[in-house]
Order: sequence, then C-alpha cells, then structure tokens
Amino acid sequence: MTVAAYINDLPADAARMALARCCASHQWVKRMLAGRPYASDPQLYQAAERAWWALDRGDWLEAFAAHPRIGERSTDAWSGGEQSAVTGAGADLHLALREENGAYERRFGHVYLVCATGRGAAELLADLKTRLSNEPATELRVAAGEQAKITRLRLEKLVTT
Repeated sequence: MTVAAYINDLPADAARMALARCCASHQWVKRMLAGRPYASDPQLYQAAERAWWALDRGDWLEAFAAHPRIGERSTDAWSGGEQSAVTGAGADLHLALREENGAYERRFGHVYLVCATGRGAAELLADLKTRLSNEPATELRVAAGEQAKITRLRLEKLVTT
C-alpha cells in the first residue's frame, strides 16, 4: 500500500494521529488533512514539504519539542530506532552529548534537532558542536530542514513498519 492510499483511507481521527506521529505541529497536521485525498506518494510528499515550509516559528518549535534529546532514551519506537546508532556509544560520548545538548538549548531555546537515522554518536556530536556557531535565525532554518527530513522518513514508515 502506498503512503498516500494509507492516509487517504484512514478516518479523520486516525489520519490525524498518524500524521501527528510524523510531525507534531498541529498546523502541519491540519494542512495535511485538508489536502486529502492525495493522488500519489510524490504528491503527498510535496504537500508535506509545502505545508512544513509555510509554517511559522511557533509551529516549528512545537514540532521540535516532541523529539527527545539526542542520546536520551525514548519510549517512542521510532525515535529509539532513529537514534539506535547512538545507543551503543560509550559513557564519554553520552556525557559530551548531554553537555552539548544543554549548551545548544541555552543558545537556541529548543532541542538540537537532527535527522539521526544511520548516524553515529561521534558524528552527531561533531554536527552539534558545528551548529552551535550558527546564528539563531540560521539555526532555526537548519533545524527545520532536519525536521522536514524526519517527517519524510516517518511518512514512509507509516506503511513499512
């Protein structure tokens, strides 16, 4: 089954929950629901991108807030799987991630958001340190781009998991 067919076939409440699992912005979910039915997966993915980039800072922050910090255990299976390469990292890397996550949140006011799928702890730590030098407006857009990647992967997971 395609993602578009899956989303189209769900009752409104179930579609709302499925989409919210992909991106926690209420406005994004609302826009995606309003766009049903989708003719194809490419059309759905394009709509997801358009809806995401049309949102404002508050909507983005709402979506970011639903994500666990990199390196923290999560009860959400998708988040846990996305960060699975970090799980086996040593105590030193976990401590460094915790410290740098804190510095990031103090600087930018939101969780360090990154598409962690397939990326190890050392790579994510290096990315986090690099992104700490961004200006706040730049970093907000970088984090939003990472959320867009995560959303796309999660939309695909709706029919593959």
